[in-house]
Amino acid sequence: MLNMDFSQRVVVHTREQEWQPSPAAGVERKPLAREEAERGHATSIVRYKPGSSFKRHEHPLGEEILVLEGVFSDETGHYPAGTYLRNPPGTGHAPFSEEGCTLLVKLHQFDPRDTATVRVDTNQAEWLPGIGGLQVMPLHDFEHEHVALVKWPANEVFQPHRHFGGEEILVLTGEFCDEHGRYPEGTWMRSPHLSQHHPFVDQETVIWVKPGHLPLPAGA
Repeated sequence: MLNMDFSQRVVVHTREQEWQPSPAAGVERKPLAREEAERGHATSIVRYKPGSSFKRHEHPLGEEILVLEGVFSDETGHYPAGTYLRNPPGTGHAPFSEEGCTLLVKLHQFDPRDTATVRVDTNQAEWLPGIGGLQVMPLHDFEHEHVALVKWPANEVFQPHRHFGGEEILVLTGEFCDEHGRYPEGTWMRSPHLSQHHPFVDQETVIWVKPGHLPLPAGA
């Protein structure tokens, strides 16, 4: 299994990874976390070459997508870069891309009760004031799970904090930093339950962030 020990902190510089083939011609991926089971938990960066498609398939425990580049499409519409999608448990589709696209894709990680279909165009959605100089764009919430974009102005320093249920981040633009290191655009990281850090940035930075969703240790 790849990066499936949720008690460990994981940092992946996705720009340095090699693309790997998927079962569909013209569709490649960079696995970030994956169970060996065919329909198990998986998080990947996925690239559709122009004109490529994937056969229709089902999502027993949901699918979450952030379109990073290009235009992603399926029977429900065309979704340009900046679109956030959630396809709930039990749904299916036949995705394709006419011009090509790059995506963050998370499979089979929903609570079965989380049945909302979500489509957010982050190019049009409103930024809300956050703590300090941060701006926040909420994308989805379900009980302990929260998903958002967060915009950090240059030279912003956030308060030290701890993550109940862990935290997952993808750096979309700029460079995210904390006492453990510096994480340029394209970095994916996952921090375990009750991990803590003191983040800051030197330049304007936008991250996709999801706290509170990781499995808790037994007895937590």
